[in-house]
Amino acid sequence: MPCTTILVGKKASNDNSTMIARTDDGHFDVKKLVVVEPKQQKKHYKSVISHVEIDLPDDPMRYTACPSVDRKNGIWAATGINAANVGMTATETITSNPRVLAADPLVEYKKAKRGEKETIGGIGEEDMVVLVLPYIHSAREGVLRLAELLEQYGTYESNGIAFNDENEVWWMETIGGHHWMARRVPDDACVVNPNQFGMDAFDLKDAFGAKKAHLCSKDLKKFIADNHLDLNQNGAFNPRDVFGSHGDSDHVYNTPRAWFMGRFLTPRTYRWDGPDAEFTPESDNIPWLYVPERKVTAEDVKYLLSSHYQGTPYNPYSGKDTGKRGMYRSIGINRTGVTSICQIRSDVPDAIKGVEWICFGSTTFSAALPVYTNVSKIPRFLSDVTLDASSENLYWASRLIGALADHNFPYCVQLVERYTNAVAAKGRRIVLEYDKKMAESGDFSLTEEANDALCKMAKEETTSALTKVLAEASTHMKNGYNMADN
Repeated sequence: MPCTTILVGKKASNDNSTMIARTDDGHFDVKKLVVVEPKQQKKHYKSVISHVEIDLPDDPMRYTACPSVDRKNGIWAATGINAANVGMTATETITSNPRVLAADPLVEYKKAKRGEKETIGGIGEEDMVVLVLPYIHSAREGVLRLAELLEQYGTYESNGIAFNDENEVWWMETIGGHHWMARRVPDDACVVNPNQFGMDAFDLKDAFGAKKAHLCSKDLKKFIADNHLDLNQNGAFNPRDVFGSHGDSDHVYNTPRAWFMGRFLTPRTYRWDGPDAEFTPESDNIPWLYVPERKVTAEDVKYLLSSHYQGTPYNPYSGKDTGKRGMYRSIGINRTGVTSICQIRSDVPDAIKGVEWICFGSTTFSAALPVYTNVSKIPRFLSDVTLDASSENLYWASRLIGALADHNFPYCVQLVERYTNAVAAKGRRIVLEYDKKMAESGDFSLTEEANDALCKMAKEETTSALTKVLAEASTHMKNGYNMADN
């Protein structure tokens, strides 16, 4: 599924937290935020898409999830934080190349033909959060559990998966049907990943030795050698060149997103603009990892995931016809179902370390609301979502604001900005108040009261924003007419 991922190490963030974030860019998938209790987690899992069946461990933990409301294609839990304060987002659809896919084909489901049995497929984005998140106690454990599943069952698609805990962030990428590699994000660094095989450096010596910051399939070196996959020169090892792609479509769909995010995080470290630019929107060698020039906040992550190339000639909403307007795929795209920032904090008690920032619909026009994840239920404003449009929940209200504001961007952009800033500021205020209240009282059941307060505030702000955007859009309808117009 086309998505965009940002990862933030604890020393790169403003509050010593780790963050993993991803836009879930389906085909206008209707999403909600829920809590899955251990008794709700099935002991036997069957995928709708691939028909693979897997027995699950007997000791699941509670976790949050953002499943699809319409279950015809499966759960698609997307993202969440579990009771051990481990976050997971799955998946970022990535690219590969024919050499890799020939050497280790994807494990795809095939319907039964006359006289033959069906061919069971592997696991994919539909399945991974449900199969992994309830059973892991650290980000590294997440990589290792998913690796076992990939090696046993295979996968039918190329994917990137992120995990975080209080101290570490890990990024994992699948290679063909059964192979994989994973890298720990340095504490002082950020990673950007836009639908391509991302890693541009990897320490094979560490992966086959101490395994401190690099993990991979046990036979990866042999797999590379046997299939003549290594394209690197002078002893360097760039996984993106070995396992990824550099297609023409990447240059309009993927690399421009990496360019914009890198440009924001390191505006002076590299030259991003002009005739002497080190990287352009179509460069194949845009870095995967950056040490940001200033500390990164959750609001920064939301801003990047809302990008439409503002401040550049490629902005589709620009009033100037630059000849380049709208030529690249925006990060903040119309079809996003949910965007989440899984934040694991380190300066609060264990019971309230996990905060998930939830944003429904197109991020360009939607607000991100922080909620505590150590709860037994989620307020109805986030969880009670149906397939029918309604202004009574954040998902559909966000979609309505986006659809109206998009066609009236010059008139509505300030209304949207005030709305998103208000939800962020008031949301942070409520979290700060309840952090203090719970730390002093030791009553961590107040997380549910806090979430109720957060959703009450968000509903008020969202309703107000929808009313204002609707009023502005109504005044600019094409069938408007005044006698003075004659």
